[in-house]
Amino acid sequence: MPRNVEIKAKVADAEQLEQLAMALTESYGDIMSQTDTFFIVPHGRLKLRVLGERQEGQQEGQLIFYHRPDVSGPKLSEFQTTFVDDAASLLLTLSLALGVLGVVKKRRKLFMHGQTRIHVDTVEELGSYMELEVMLTDDQTLEDGQKIAEEVMEKLQIKTSDLVTGAYLDSLIHKAAA
Repeated sequence: MPRNVEIKAKVADAEQLEQLAMALTESYGDIMSQTDTFFIVPHGRLKLRVLGERQEGQQEGQLIFYHRPDVSGPKLSEFQTTFVDDAASLLLTLSLALGVLGVVKKRRKLFMHGQTRIHVDTVEELGSYMELEVMLTDDQTLEDGQKIAEEVMEKLQIKTSDLVTGAYLDSLIHKAAA
């Protein structure tokens, strides 16, 4: 199963973060809109990410299953991704079969730095965040990924006090319950 080391942080100034990411990666990044629907499952997390609409009207997507501890700072995530051509149909099927836990809508700007994906996210109802995903090779350890993540955090001026735990969905559920 593929693995990565992830960190997530709340961002006070997304524009400044984007400028730092552009300078680090020497790119303008790729902008995308994503809607993640999370399903009720007995362990881990299962989400369907809708990526966009093709000319025929079908939406492409990714069905993503992952395990990740809900702690701040770098954490190991194991995941499996399946690409789908008809996300709307799969969304209906999974919603009926499993039930929907929640939906996260975001605008994401993606930058690549070596083996690290830098996401600058604007999440509806939550605000601006940054995610780092260090894609591990088979011979790399969690500690190797943590070291890379910490180096990128420093270059992007992310403070450990800004790190958050859990998924965006957890924050939305907590906000709705308050």
